[in-house]
Amino acid sequence: QVQLVESGGGLMRAGGSLRLSCAASGSIFSINAMGWHRQSPGNQRELVADIRDGGKISYADSVKGRFTISRDNAKNTVYLQMNSLKPEDTAVYYCNVIERYMNYWGQGTQVTVSS
Repeated sequence: QVQLVESGGGLMRAGGSLRLSCAASGSIFSINAMGWHRQSPGNQRELVADIRDGGKISYADSVKGRFTISRDNAKNTVYLQMNSLKPEDTAVYYCNVIERYMNYWGQGTQVTVSS
């Protein structure tokens, strides 16, 4: 089993920045991917950004140029630096880790961006 602990959400004005962190612990042998998804009321959960085996990084079109994902392999931690925040970024952000092809989710952290 893998446990995920997220931190860094909160309330921010439009144009501001927030940094999310997600630390993975437990029975970790081989992480295939680490990333972030988000879900706002009435919408499906969507991929925000992830880092996969080999270092391939993907971003949702809506966050390209504003958000940066990074990973500290020694700490099994993934970060999401969110700059130039917009009200439409308001959502619950979920950390996602794929370890030995098993999918794990964090509990979610609320990000609210006011206009």
